[in-house]
Amino acid sequence: MKENSIEFKVYGRYALFSDPVTRVGGEKFSYQIPTYQALKGVCEGIYWKPTIQWYIDRVRIIKQIQTQSQGIRPINYTGGNTLSVYTYLKDVEYQVKAHFEWNENRPNLVNDRNENKHHNIAKRMLERGGRRDIYLGTRECQAYVEPVKFGEGEGKYDDVEELSFGVMLHGITYADEATTADEQGRMTARFWVPVMKKGIIDFIRPEECTIKREIRPMQMKHFGTGNFTGLEEFNEGGDLIGMDERA
Repeated sequence: MKENSIEFKVYGRYALFSDPVTRVGGEKFSYQIPTYQALKGVCEGIYWKPTIQWYIDRVRIIKQIQTQSQGIRPINYTGGNTLSVYTYLKDVEYQVKAHFEWNENRPNLVNDRNENKHHNIAKRMLERGGRRDIYLGTRECQAYVEPVKFGEGEGKYDDVEELSFGVMLHGITYADEATTADEQGRMTARFWVPVMKKGIIDFIRPEECTIKREIRPMQMKHFGTGNFTGLEEFNEGGDLIGMDERA
């Protein structure tokens, strides 16, 4: 276990970890398990700064995998009514172990690389339920986080030796998180084949994914000016100068 790790449980009434293939026609169908990207978003909801990158180490499936379909009327900007069917996971709970590392793509934030500071803030924010809204996959799937020791308690799949889920989305690499030369200056989708053993899925690192697809060119976002201190992103009026598009 890394010294800057956090362990927590995240749970909610619904989750929607969208399979990109099913979104072409406006329908959404959830994967059976959370994606690396969705859990990374949970960690960023707990605590995030551009100085750090969250890495998801493991996830444990606590409750039985169940689905529920609902008729949804999404916003139709061309007018009229549109009916879509979204298939959610229902009554979900996961245990997660994650850690952070420095974002090497932002050398201008080197003065903010204080591991104890970021780790302590992350733990405090976790105890308070997160700094921002927590959701599982999509905004309408609100969730809650609490500190927990990874592996404690009983899980529905503790006795299942091995279960593979086939090829599925691992996550998206943004330009400011690129770790390899082929990811620089672009947005890249990553895919992998997860295998659950006794209810636990061990994630591979983003750079270890061998199945990738470029989505589009992308430039890094800029935060503040000069050396980042934690206050320089605010101007005199108190408005943010730079905001990440995923905030």
